[in-house]
Amino acid sequence: MNEKKYETLLNIQTSGEDKYHTSAKYHRYEPTPYDVLETLFNHYQLTKNDHIVDFGCGKGRLNFYIHHQFQAYVTGIEMNETYYQDAIHNQLNYQKKYPLKEEKIKFLCCYAEEYNIDPLDNKFYFFNPFSIQILRKVIEKILISLEEHPRCVELIFYYPSDDYLYYLEHKTAFSLIHNIPLPNHHKNHRERFLVYQLSYI
Repeated sequence: MNEKKYETLLNIQTSGEDKYHTSAKYHRYEPTPYDVLETLFNHYQLTKNDHIVDFGCGKGRLNFYIHHQFQAYVTGIEMNETYYQDAIHNQLNYQKKYPLKEEKIKFLCCYAEEYNIDPLDNKFYFFNPFSIQILRKVIEKILISLEEHPRCVELIFYYPSDDYLYYLEHKTAFSLIHNIPLPNHHKNHRERFLVYQLSYI
């Protein structure tokens, strides 16, 4: 299904270029393509009890896609006020078409490193949203949450940078459990999904 059909299906508008990018630490907004999401979830499944956090959610594409496909809980974290308002507007339109029986979709306007990890959060999505310095701070908060509330968590990376991978593989106890290459992976090694797992159970 192409992008226009997905946007119509979900009753949202998440396309468009980033007109507000001004930070070196926080990268330009770019929604994950729908065909890429299809590839990911053909190989990686969620349940309605999962709690996913999307860091740098922009206008909320991933959040609505995941909820529609799996009825999971999804939290979008976005530092840009304009994109946050776009996400809220999309949420209203999505819920007109798919009324929610409980609050399973929410958005917060804050910096990623300021988000307080919920004890139920168990999966975290990153599409290269910020610098390695910010990623370290986010991972540290996830690890503190794991110590306080032992559980199994997974980190999902699309188009991960080499800095991200070095840090995860050499500076953390996370283990790689899924390597999902995309069609252009042979041309660009970053064209893939990587899923890392850590359990404190």
